[in-house]
Amino acid sequence: MANLHTNFVGIKSPNPFWLASAPPTDKAVNVIRAFEAGWGGVVWKTLGEAGPPVVNVNGPRYGGLLTPDRRLIGFNNIELITDRDLDLNLAEITQVKRDWPDRAMVVSLMVPCNEASWKAILPQVEDTGCDGLELNFGCPHGMSERGMGAAVGQVPEYIEMVTAWCKQYSRLPVIVKLTPNITDIRLPARAAKAGGADAVSLINTINSIMGVDPATMAMVPSTGGVGSHGGYCGPAVKPIALNMVAEIARDPLTAGLPISGIGGIGNWRDAFDFIALGAGSVQVCTAAMVYGFKIVQEMTDGLSNCMDELGFKSIDDFRGKALPSVSEWRFLNLNHITKAFINQDLCIQCGRCHIACEDTSHQAITASKDGQRHFEVKEEECVGCNLCTLVCPVPECITLRDLKPGENDQRTRRVVSNAHADWTTHPNNPMRTAL
Repeated sequence: MANLHTNFVGIKSPNPFWLASAPPTDKAVNVIRAFEAGWGGVVWKTLGEAGPPVVNVNGPRYGGLLTPDRRLIGFNNIELITDRDLDLNLAEITQVKRDWPDRAMVVSLMVPCNEASWKAILPQVEDTGCDGLELNFGCPHGMSERGMGAAVGQVPEYIEMVTAWCKQYSRLPVIVKLTPNITDIRLPARAAKAGGADAVSLINTINSIMGVDPATMAMVPSTGGVGSHGGYCGPAVKPIALNMVAEIARDPLTAGLPISGIGGIGNWRDAFDFIALGAGSVQVCTAAMVYGFKIVQEMTDGLSNCMDELGFKSIDDFRGKALPSVSEWRFLNLNHITKAFINQDLCIQCGRCHIACEDTSHQAITASKDGQRHFEVKEEECVGCNLCTLVCPVPECITLRDLKPGENDQRTRRVVSNAHADWTTHPNNPMRTAL
C-alpha cells in the first residue's frame, strides 16, 4: 500500500494534505476538528504583531462564482489576518501541537517590513513548538494597503531581505508564500531562495472583483454599498497555480527549491497534478470551507489508490515526474498531427460539436449524411484543436487520435514544416530571445 507520509523541509506529516492559512485554521477548535478528520497538517491563520488586533468588516467577507446548478468554482474573500489576540493564538498553537505531535504545524506570519518587528515575533512563535514558519507575502487586500502582504511579495528585494531576517533570528524552516499578482513568478522565488528560504508556497489569492448588483449598482460583495477588491481562489485558479508551480520547478535558478502547492485543490486528482509538477506538499482552503473537513478522507484514499495502481510507493516517487513534458511553444513538434474522432454509438446527435466548429473553428464537422442528421469529422479540415471534445456533453464520445508518421497528407506535413522553420528563425519571433 502506498505510503503518504511526507517530510517537507524537515516537517513531517502523515499525508501531504495541509489546511492553508485561512479561516479554517483560525483557532484551536477548528484545527483539532481538522486533525480528527485526518488532515496531515495546518498552516495556522496569519498572525500579526502584538498590539491592537486588526478589525474585520462585520458584513459580507466572501463572494462566489457559481455555475447554474450552484456549484462554486471561484471564491473571493476580503478577510484580513487573524483578529484574535497574539498571546491567545500562541497559547492555542502550543497546546494543539503538544496534543497532536505527529501533525505538521506551520505558523503564518505577517508583520511590518522592518527588522525589529520580525525579530520580536519570531522567538515567540518558536516557543510554541511549531514545526515551521510561512511568511505571508501574498495577501492582496487590506494588509497590502498597509505595506505588508502582497506589497512585500511584489518586490523581490523586500522578499530577500525579510527572508534573511527570519533565517537569522529563527531556527525553524522558513516557507515563503508568494503572490500571483506579479508578471514573472520566478523572480520572487529566486529572491526567496537568495534570502535563504527553505521552501516556497504558492499561489496566494488573485486580485478580483466578483461583480455588480444591478439593483443597487454596487459591487458585490459590499458593506453598506461600498466594497473592495478581494482575493480570488477556488477551482478556477488551479490552472494558474499549476503553471506557476511548474515555472519555479523548471527554473534553473530555483531548481530543487521545495514547493508547497496551493490553489484550487479540491480532490486527490488535483493534488496529484501539483505533486507531479514538483510540489512536495499541498494546501487546501476553499474545498474545506465548502464541503467540510472530512473531504480529506476522499483525498487520501483517492491518492493512495492511484499510487497503488501506478506502482508509486511514496510521494517522492512521482514528485516532479511530469516536468519534462512542460516546454516552451517554440519547442513543440509542428509535424505531429492529431485528428478528432466521433464515436457514433455514443453520439446523442445534439449538434454542439458541429455548431462550435462551424461557427468558431475550422468547419471540420459535417451536420448530415444521406439526408439524415449525422455528425462526422472531415479529417482533411480537422486540425485537432480539441474544441469539439470540450463542448461535447457525452464523456469519451469525441476523442483525439494521433496520426502515425506517413499516415497524413505529405503536402500538409511539408507546409507545416516549412512554416515552422520560417517562424522559428524570423527576427520578429519573440521566443528567439525568451528566457
